[in-house]
Amino acid sequence: MRFIGNKELITSEIIDLLTEKGLTKNKLTFFDAFCGTGAVSDAMKGLFDVISNDMLSWSVIYTRGRVCANDCNFFKLGFDPFEYFNSNNNYEKGFFYKNYSTGESNRMYFTPENAGRIDYFRICIEEWKNLHLINKEEYSFLMASLIESISTVSNTAGVYGAFLKHWDPRALKPIEFKRVNSNPINHNKVKFLNSKIEDIISEIECDILYLDPPYTQNQYGTQYHLLETLVLNDNPKISKITGSRSTSPMRSDWSKEYKAHILFDKIIAETKAKYILFSYSQDGFMSKTFIESCLKRYGISETYLCKNISYKNYTNFKARAKKDHKEYLFFVEKKNSSEIEYESPLNYIGSKAKIISSIKNHLPNNINIFIDAFGGGFNVGINANASKIIYNDINHFVKDLVASFKFNDTYQYILYIKKMIAKFGLEKSNAENYIKVRDYYNSLPLNKRDPKLLYTIILYGYNQQIRFNSNHDFNNPVGMRWFNDKVLEKMISFSRIIKEKNIQFESKNYIELHNEICNFAFIYFDPPYMLTTGSYNDGKRGFHGWDKDAEAQLLEFVNKLNNENKIFMISYVLEHKDKFNLELESWIKKNNYNLIQLEPLKGSKRKEIIITNYKTNANSKLYNQKQLSEA
Repeated sequence: MRFIGNKELITSEIIDLLTEKGLTKNKLTFFDAFCGTGAVSDAMKGLFDVISNDMLSWSVIYTRGRVCANDCNFFKLGFDPFEYFNSNNNYEKGFFYKNYSTGESNRMYFTPENAGRIDYFRICIEEWKNLHLINKEEYSFLMASLIESISTVSNTAGVYGAFLKHWDPRALKPIEFKRVNSNPINHNKVKFLNSKIEDIISEIECDILYLDPPYTQNQYGTQYHLLETLVLNDNPKISKITGSRSTSPMRSDWSKEYKAHILFDKIIAETKAKYILFSYSQDGFMSKTFIESCLKRYGISETYLCKNISYKNYTNFKARAKKDHKEYLFFVEKKNSSEIEYESPLNYIGSKAKIISSIKNHLPNNINIFIDAFGGGFNVGINANASKIIYNDINHFVKDLVASFKFNDTYQYILYIKKMIAKFGLEKSNAENYIKVRDYYNSLPLNKRDPKLLYTIILYGYNQQIRFNSNHDFNNPVGMRWFNDKVLEKMISFSRIIKEKNIQFESKNYIELHNEICNFAFIYFDPPYMLTTGSYNDGKRGFHGWDKDAEAQLLEFVNKLNNENKIFMISYVLEHKDKFNLELESWIKKNNYNLIQLEPLKGSKRKEIIITNYKTNANSKLYNQKQLSEA
């Protein structure tokens, strides 16, 4: 049958890729999450145990019929149903005759003769099932064959969203009851589900996840409503014009821009599969850049693969002008959950996004409360494994920005950003429009300044930095960046995980957090560095700057925590551009704290260190007292 996005032509590509990866040699479970017409499930049934799922009932029945065709012998029925149907001319004036033909309606989906035959086939199949003359597999096989048969005489352009207003020659031919095509190889273990993938993904035990979601705004429930009615056999209320049943239960968020992005992140994050295969179209909502960024966040980068497949897609009159159509076939091996790292959508000066793995390696196990005392962009705290996380930043604008990703619906947040971009004509390097929206934001009273609007402005500012003047007006100049798909991916993944975690937001001087630091709390400090200057610590932005007195106060506070047997970590820089922080060196030596030098980042001259009052498990370069003295 004709089906939007049918994968019949690329199943060999999928098998070749899985064979190349050595996955067809092992007894693995393959989860076909959007099975559609079962092309992929049917191709994989002899190589893997297969779980097939679709939110549309007719798709699950059709797929089951194809996959289990070899199980059907009709011994209990006692005769060949195909010969039986094709040897008589019986018909019934049932639901299809009355509603989808010109027999008793104006709808031209089928001729009255063919619609009556369809009703007859459907009634017989249901009676045989109710009399236990056919089993589930035989029932599904006959239903799949009926769906296949009516596709050859339907008076439509390929889908069932509407009928043609003139009779197509093929629709005038008498219907023949045909066997649905099926891979002749016997299947391994099979299981069939009828759910929205986002509702069940975290529960499905599988080794390989295959995703082939809708690409565009086409709602499959609308396009194939007639098949759903055929399978459910429930005589529903239908629309006066198209005859469609209510499609609300069949509506998919995968057919909505940005909701598809959000769902993709969720599915990849929550699947138990070790290997992920993803088919997508170049014409789809999600860009190749977004998909790659998402798969590499949750997958091992070295295993990432994207194959371009030239593919003749389903076309309607709007798409026939396109000469070439490409499908993408993505593959990645998923990381262990402990290796997944999240990145703040804020480009914060001094961000620890690039060294999160190094910091995580040195965090203690079994943290109850994690306190991020200088939260900033929240790259460290968001990656902490703790039952409760306290985010703190003295800059309340930054605190509100980070909190906005937790307390706003992600889809509505993205729509707001896009609306503001359109309203003010924001684009990279467009200083005039940028200044207009920046001035508008600054004109608002402090308590009326929406962090969502601030974030939108930041996206188009210089290096997407967060910078205020002494009056707390945002004053970063226009930049060369914009709301691109890499930023979108960071925002979506960060927004999902921040909503899942138990986080308390504060905007205090870190000393005021002392009462929060109980015996089961771990406190992480990432203060401004004495040897470097950023827009948040120069003392010119309406907030306190960072100087020797501020550093001395921090070190005194940390000593107090140590005396109370509280454990801590400090991120800092001991040397930078031929300068060395002698006071910090002396303090570390005097208190016998551990100093760990992190691996330098490529292209960066900054030598990051961490200081702890506990021994870490990771194998990193640990300065001893002699090395400190020599340094």
